[in-house]
Amino acid sequence: MSENSSKEEHQSEDINDSPAYLQHVNELISDLGKVRADGRVNINLESKVAKAIAESINYQQELRKSTVDYSQRSQQTSSFDLKLNIVIQIVGSRGDVQPFVALGNALQQHGHRVRIATHGVFADFIHSSGLEFFPIGGNPADLMAYMVKNPGLLPQMQTLREGEICKKKAMIGEMLDGCWRSCIEHDPYTQQPFVADAIIANPPSFAHVHCAQALGIPVHLMFTMPWSSTKSFPHPLSSLTADPENKGLDCWVSYSVVEWLTWQGLGDVVNKWRATLDLEPVPTTEGPSLHETLKVPFTYCWSPALVPKPKDWPAHIDVCGFFFRDQPQYDPSPELQEFLLLGTPPIYVGFGSIVVDNPQKLINTVIDAVRASGARAVISKGWSNMDGAQDENIFYIGDCPHEWLFQHVAAVVHHGGAGTTACGLINGRPTTIVPFFGDQPFWGDMVANAGAGPRPIPHASLSTENLSAAIQFCLTPEAASAAQGIAVKMQAESGVTEAVKSFHRNLPLDRMCCEILGDQVAVWNYKKGKQSLKLSKAVVQTLIENSRIKTESLQCHDINPIIIENHRWDPLTGVISAGISTGTRMLTTSTGMLIAPYKELTRTKSSPSSEPSRPKAGRSTSTPSSADDLPSMGSRSATIQPDGDRPTSPRSPFSTAGDMAGASLNSFGKFTTGYFKGVLVDIPTAAADGFRHASQLYGDKPKEYGTVSDWRSGAKVGSKNFVGGMKEGITGLVKHPWKGFQEDGREGAWRGLAKGAIGLATKAPSAGIGLWAYPSQGIVKSIEAKFRTKTRKAIVVSRLMDGYAQTIDMEMSDDMKAAIVLEFDQLMGVD
Repeated sequence: MSENSSKEEHQSEDINDSPAYLQHVNELISDLGKVRADGRVNINLESKVAKAIAESINYQQELRKSTVDYSQRSQQTSSFDLKLNIVIQIVGSRGDVQPFVALGNALQQHGHRVRIATHGVFADFIHSSGLEFFPIGGNPADLMAYMVKNPGLLPQMQTLREGEICKKKAMIGEMLDGCWRSCIEHDPYTQQPFVADAIIANPPSFAHVHCAQALGIPVHLMFTMPWSSTKSFPHPLSSLTADPENKGLDCWVSYSVVEWLTWQGLGDVVNKWRATLDLEPVPTTEGPSLHETLKVPFTYCWSPALVPKPKDWPAHIDVCGFFFRDQPQYDPSPELQEFLLLGTPPIYVGFGSIVVDNPQKLINTVIDAVRASGARAVISKGWSNMDGAQDENIFYIGDCPHEWLFQHVAAVVHHGGAGTTACGLINGRPTTIVPFFGDQPFWGDMVANAGAGPRPIPHASLSTENLSAAIQFCLTPEAASAAQGIAVKMQAESGVTEAVKSFHRNLPLDRMCCEILGDQVAVWNYKKGKQSLKLSKAVVQTLIENSRIKTESLQCHDINPIIIENHRWDPLTGVISAGISTGTRMLTTSTGMLIAPYKELTRTKSSPSSEPSRPKAGRSTSTPSSADDLPSMGSRSATIQPDGDRPTSPRSPFSTAGDMAGASLNSFGKFTTGYFKGVLVDIPTAAADGFRHASQLYGDKPKEYGTVSDWRSGAKVGSKNFVGGMKEGITGLVKHPWKGFQEDGREGAWRGLAKGAIGLATKAPSAGIGLWAYPSQGIVKSIEAKFRTKTRKAIVVSRLMDGYAQTIDMEMSDDMKAAIVLEFDQLMGVD
């Protein structure tokens, strides 16, 4: 079976699988709480499920440590000389994309090459802004329509019946793959090679951390709604029902619950996609709040004048202000100009990219409310194409820049997108928000809390009466004064400038700079003997051309290594979890021994037996492994030409039987491998981890001995864990009683003796089991690394091609190339 056909089959299996959480929807809804009309989960934090989720995730966050401590970075960013290839991955509507266009333009001013990776419908908009564009797939209109129908985390029953979950999973899978390709593939318009040196993304793109892990590069998240745990306010997708006295803790836990529910729906799709990148699956306990565990830098794109940064957010999280692009050039129609000038300033009503099932009902409500309030209105048709009867007090418009229009209105009524909210407030316009999903209720609450508008009106509750009252509230002097006060503060901010500083500040510059050209990013490690250098793409290309190095001597330099570990709470849950994973893997592969032969038989019967052989055109499956292969990679995809009209012979029954037997044996091999790996490696490793971390349960912080990545690190961790565990277990029998006696006399000594005995009973088994488990785990990872080379090879080829293109773009003189060679020779000690 070809790679392409197996990929198609794999994708079809992904699409048809139901999200894991759907099996437990009824239990979750009844225990956690009810799903509100606006889609938020009405979380009951006294429920068993909520308590279990909160306890497990918060315990894990305390236990786990990041491999990179972003909070310690404090580089000066007044001047930034390093030039990067940056890909910005965005999923959402135009309101989600537009702020990042402003960011991209600002990054270009620092010499960075910027690519915006988002939906294809925004190609012209991004190109017209002077930025590179890469399509990741997905239809934002379909996505908006789905979100209006299912505004929260749990889909409606009608959605389940209509099969839209499968469609959404297919779309997510397409976008995940598109995001990865945006990191390493040529520009689809100019065919200019590109490999990302850093990733900026909004969280709903979902691929960000995983792409960064595969490439070993920095990732920075930016968003317009809270996505990091805080005690200041709950997660925007949650609605709490808990004791008001514990509001801070309840707000904090709401993020864990929402993240857990989100991972239940997307974890299977993400992990199956990770396998195509040669990445191990993310454990179920690690998936929720992964960005917090890894301490990924985060920049929030809203005004601190409206929502200040919570005090419990660490240093690698910034609140920088809204992102505004430069004022666009706009020439209004004479009809619009005349309407704005005749009479009192109108209000604006528009719902942008929201797609509703019944736009006529919505426009009728809006028109009746405008008339009842006595106001004049400019109504934007938007993606729902809201249009109504002509009226002297109502003017309908198509696409019109908010930056221009909001200067000429008295108030604004909209869906509550962060960009539209920001544009209204910076112009000092009172705001009524009619939220549909996502962060829109959050922004409605924030505007109301600031006094710049009424309480938000969920679209399901919208009526002529409450919308008319809201419009009248916005036209009061009090609302205008509050909005003007916010505008003054916002106009003193520079969100884009601060976001660029935040991005630069959180880069690991000590690992990024080329050791020959300091303004270029190092992506290669060159080693010869004991000498080692970090080199850029252009420098390596120059050295290859001058016969100083060979591609076989190069290794990818991981600027920002991301390691996702499966931490265990205690030996019991650790072993049970590993056992369940092993059992599930064995069940899947044993089923494959029966299904795979049948699929092979079906495929053979459906294949034409006497038609000409015409291989399908598509991306070549071969991957060049050296610079010698570069001339054949001049385009993003290669096409396989048909062989002509040579007929193929009918397949014999023996060949078919052989293929069926081969498919069965392949599944049997996976079954056997999964069994021995689970029994001999995974379960013992889980037990060793569990026993070592059990000391956390009685307040003793467990020691960390490093990460197992290959056989060397496995042997090192196993020996350290043995020596350290036995030493701590034995000495604890004396240390803990003595410390307890000093603190609390005889009673403290008895407690210390009990603590020491428990410590010996947990640390000694961890030491003994780990002596086998960790080296075995390292050996398995070393073996797997030998087979997981497809992605690394693709990265190597793309970087070599990008380096070749960079040397041409830089127009390196012979003197500059000679200087690079001379510097290399001196650093390597060559005479």
